[in-house]
Amino acid sequence: MPIPLFNSIASWWLKKRFYQMELFLKYPEEVQVELLNQLLITARNTDIGKKYGFEGMTNYERFKENVPISKYEDIEPYIERSRRGEPNVFWPTPIKWFAKSSGTTNAKSKFIPVSTESLEDCHFKAGKDMLSLYFNNNEDSKLFTGKSLRLGGSKSLYEDNNTFFGDLSAIIIDNLPFWAEMSSTPSNRISLMDEWETKLEAIINETIEENVTSLAGVPSWMLVLLNRVLEKTGKENLFEVWDNLEVYFHGGVNFNPYRDQYKRLFPRDSFKYYEIYNASEGFFAIQDRNNSDELLLMLDYGIFYEFIPMDTFGTDRQEVVPLWGVETGKNYAIVITTNAGLWRYLIGDTVRFTSTSPYRIKVTGRTKHFINVFGEELIIENTEEALKKACEESGCEIVDYTVAPIFMNGKEKGGHEWLIEFRKHPENIDHFIKLLDEGLKSLNSDYEAKRYNNMTLNMPRINIARKGLFYDWLKTYNKLGGQHKVPRLSNQRNYLEEMLGMNGAWSQPASEGDSINV
Repeated sequence: MPIPLFNSIASWWLKKRFYQMELFLKYPEEVQVELLNQLLITARNTDIGKKYGFEGMTNYERFKENVPISKYEDIEPYIERSRRGEPNVFWPTPIKWFAKSSGTTNAKSKFIPVSTESLEDCHFKAGKDMLSLYFNNNEDSKLFTGKSLRLGGSKSLYEDNNTFFGDLSAIIIDNLPFWAEMSSTPSNRISLMDEWETKLEAIINETIEENVTSLAGVPSWMLVLLNRVLEKTGKENLFEVWDNLEVYFHGGVNFNPYRDQYKRLFPRDSFKYYEIYNASEGFFAIQDRNNSDELLLMLDYGIFYEFIPMDTFGTDRQEVVPLWGVETGKNYAIVITTNAGLWRYLIGDTVRFTSTSPYRIKVTGRTKHFINVFGEELIIENTEEALKKACEESGCEIVDYTVAPIFMNGKEKGGHEWLIEFRKHPENIDHFIKLLDEGLKSLNSDYEAKRYNNMTLNMPRINIARKGLFYDWLKTYNKLGGQHKVPRLSNQRNYLEEMLGMNGAWSQPASEGDSINV
């Protein structure tokens, strides 16, 4: 089939799905309630279904009363039974795939079940919806006249007890429908390569001669790939390599700290950025408008949503609300029930609703990645936005960062210690620190109160990381590529101390009044 004709047919087919989305846009509560009932009926004869009495469970309130909120540690015994091939444990259809997921330095891996239903009705459906929404907003798109450069995880698939495990991206690539595979680059063989640095070189060699029209991957790792493409080709920007590039689909980490660097790589106002929100547990939300920083929560992927307000999270006052009980402007932890057999599972992410008609969100961080040692309740959304502003005003660029508390010691007040790798250093570190501090104050009233007259918190302290520090730290844990990322915020100092140790002579803390050679 000629490529222009294929582009026309594919875009027409994808646009049809947009009209199907109108059902959950108009009737979100009804769609979610019906979905929950279908999940309960489907799993009523599983071990979990019998334990919690899914048979005859016909409303949300009863579901909420009977089924407890769970973390991975709570369901691990069921997961292990299923991985050994035992059927009907938490989902009635066979679970062949498990997405291997773990914390950055946690040696104990999680194995998230991926059912046939979740592959088809969640992950693959979301991929088509991402394109549907894009084509609906950009009718003149020529996306399918070329290929999408995908940058997935660097883990191969492994067989264990007649089941398979690996990065979610590897599982998806290994099961892609033909239409998605033929429109993607690099080949599956290269995409599934295990060793990150060898794979990176292979991707560059295979793709620089392709007609690439879109990119898909995590911003931090995609930036590594794209800069190496420019190094290899000697070009000034990516349009000199791939002239027909029109959009970058990104997710996994906040895009704001990298936005200016991407604008230099893609110096056309017409180039678009579309954010997605997916994880091993499911695909949750997609940017549905051009030039927006809000994501549309997708309600018909076999996922039933609940939310815990973060001001009650982990306390005796903890409450759980369904989708129709959320409010805009509040920070929530996400709880999901899925068509892969996760029941009221706490995934560890936090979001804030920007709209309830339709339901749009912003991802704000992780339930474990925050700093609240002094009551400042600092979350990733705060640090990302403050860094963005400080970089814009001081003309610098960052590669990565992490933040940890400085604990009070006797009469010494506490504070926050930052470790930042700059791609372009600020000319005046004192000015940068003040900008960062002022930005945090403007975004977080609790931080501002603790910083008032240095009452509880001193000025932030900044360490400058040597080039490649964060890359080397991740490499020591075999965490290069894919969804792996540096922990941005921590209530403890273990991550920071490890990195400072690797930073060696470069560890030069700066606080207000200090001067640093950069």
